[in-house]
Amino acid sequence: MASRKKPKRKALKPEPLAEFRRRIDELDTRIGELISDRARVAQQVAVSKGSAGGTVEFYRPEREAQVLRAVVARNKGPLTNEEMVRLFREIMSACLAQEEPLKVGYLGPEGTFSQSAVYKHFGHSVRTLPLATIDEVFHEVEGGAADFGVVPIENSTEGSVNHTLDMFLGSPLKICGEVELRIRQHLLGTMDSLDQIRRVAAHPQSLAQCRAWLKEYLPGIALVEATSNAEGARRARDEAGTAAIAGDAAAEVYSLRKLVTDIEDRPDNTTRFLVIGRRLFPSSGADRTTLLLSSTKAGDAGVLHRLLAPFARHKVSMSRIESRPSRRRKWHYVFFVDIDGHADDVAVAKALKELQRHADLFRVLGSYPKAVL
Repeated sequence: MASRKKPKRKALKPEPLAEFRRRIDELDTRIGELISDRARVAQQVAVSKGSAGGTVEFYRPEREAQVLRAVVARNKGPLTNEEMVRLFREIMSACLAQEEPLKVGYLGPEGTFSQSAVYKHFGHSVRTLPLATIDEVFHEVEGGAADFGVVPIENSTEGSVNHTLDMFLGSPLKICGEVELRIRQHLLGTMDSLDQIRRVAAHPQSLAQCRAWLKEYLPGIALVEATSNAEGARRARDEAGTAAIAGDAAAEVYSLRKLVTDIEDRPDNTTRFLVIGRRLFPSSGADRTTLLLSSTKAGDAGVLHRLLAPFARHKVSMSRIESRPSRRRKWHYVFFVDIDGHADDVAVAKALKELQRHADLFRVLGSYPKAVL
């Protein structure tokens, strides 16, 4: 019995390249028109609000978070969620900045991870203000010279940034948002090989995040602490024999070679930054609340349990707790606590009301949208 041959499939005629380009041009025209329409609607929103407070009065982090979550929910590819969020963030940033850009302070100089966090959260249509210390970021926002500030609060490898925590003890500022930034650490320099390196300059956090790599590949090399990775990069540019640990932005700003990429000890190395401002914002639907708590009975057995028990009773999840010296008297501590939810949520509000009865110091530092990617 003769075997049947499978019929050959008819080859599809490839669409000419010119036709693809024509379709892209049409789509680009439509995209441009839609972006312009969005910008005009944003102008109308500003007019309808009629505020004399400037762009800062129109910035709504809870609304932006809702928009970006919807972008992720709608995305069916081929672009990743990260790319779609980045594109929409820039559109919102440009629309908000039509009259006057937001002024955002950060721990500088130019080229730091803090600056990258500013752009990830606010987009590039903002005016960035590089400042020398975390203290200055707080003071510039408090005084109104900056609308918002961005400061590091914790790293997934090295833990909390205590200086930022301590600033909240005396500052009236509120937490308005958070940014999670994947930290890729590179060894940068002007030399041709690792044999020419005599010292490595970087912020202490970056040196710690790359401790194992440095020990294995650069044993015996002097490790020099710098005020920022950007300062380390500047030294690497200007000093013979000096290399730096920093990210892509610093490599570009200071025209340095990437001698070795991704030298951080953990591949998921991430830093969380806080956005600080002068007011609280409504719920976005997926929020985090940060509290500052203490009790004069801190030495008594069970005092911490009494402070935290209301969360369990009202089924409020606690994601983080840190203790710091209160600076009021020796051996007296305050607690920084992160919980899921907004202070106005029913369960959270009940827990906080009950908590206040046991706390001598009780402050809501902020209820803000959780980081979107």
